[in-house]
Amino acid sequence: MALPGEAPSFWWNRSDWRAWALWPASALYGAVAAQLMRRAPRVPVEAPVLCVGNFTVGGEGKTPVAIALARKAIAMGHCPGFLSRGHGGAHSGLHMVNADEDSARVVGDEPLLLARAAPTVVAADRVEGARRLIAEGCDLIIMDDGFQSAKLHMDFALMVVDARRGLGNGHVLPGGPLRAPLGRQMHYVDAVLTMGKGDGADYVIRRTARAGRAVFAASVQPINAPDFAGKQVLAFAGIGNPDKFYDTLRMVGAEVVETRSFADHHAFTDEELSELLEEAEKRQLIPVTTDKDLVRIANGMPHAAEFRDRIKSLSIEAVFEEALTPQRIIQQAITRGRERMVRGRAG
Repeated sequence: MALPGEAPSFWWNRSDWRAWALWPASALYGAVAAQLMRRAPRVPVEAPVLCVGNFTVGGEGKTPVAIALARKAIAMGHCPGFLSRGHGGAHSGLHMVNADEDSARVVGDEPLLLARAAPTVVAADRVEGARRLIAEGCDLIIMDDGFQSAKLHMDFALMVVDARRGLGNGHVLPGGPLRAPLGRQMHYVDAVLTMGKGDGADYVIRRTARAGRAVFAASVQPINAPDFAGKQVLAFAGIGNPDKFYDTLRMVGAEVVETRSFADHHAFTDEELSELLEEAEKRQLIPVTTDKDLVRIANGMPHAAEFRDRIKSLSIEAVFEEALTPQRIIQQAITRGRERMVRGRAG
């Protein structure tokens, strides 16, 4: 049974009666989503915009990809800034994220991770947010999600797909995980990046190749793997695809004795964390979660500092199959953005 706010498990299997029973609702949702994408304003701003998005809902690995691209952009001499909607946070206006002072309950968990790498804005109005980053001196906007809403003109749209899960059952919400019909989304895609190993993304790879778009590959690599090799752990996560996290722990040599899964962006309570730590201590297990979950143990919780001291996290980074891939993506986004801005000034 799915947790509240969690994607139904049948989305990620072959279409069954549940997906087909929801087909009329999916058809309606898909028609509206496609129409909104066609009519999206796509407002241009005075900086190149690189969008890192997903065809589907759920954890595909956007955040580590966005961070890897920002770090490469910095190494190339650019000043990137992240633009986020701040999903899971309560902030309704425009806000420059402070990774040391802000809480995930206010700005969202992903922006706190992004802000460790580059200036980050959360904004309901993405155009306003992009302009704020430009005013702060950023010369490249990396937009975390926002592909389907398309309020902001994108100079390069990179879609991240989990290599094992792919597009799931291929149905549009609510019968499946697609945010809009694949054909309509593909119209605006510049490249697809598969994350990890598996053949689940073969269909979208073929569609991407037929559309004349580039296909890249990457994987998530643990940074602190030796901390968990040979250790017995209680693993917990409130992310889009917690099984991927558990598999990564096993890959680095941890013995995953117990798992606890929560809905994506779950706001942990003192009671939940106390129970997890008590269970881990009783069974002599190391409590371990993701960096994204750890930042959600918010400032202001009565025992936040104690929880963060006692819970370990497995840190990850995106590693591209071809070392020059990030540079190619960034250069294309910047070249297209500069050409667009020149045309706009001339017109």
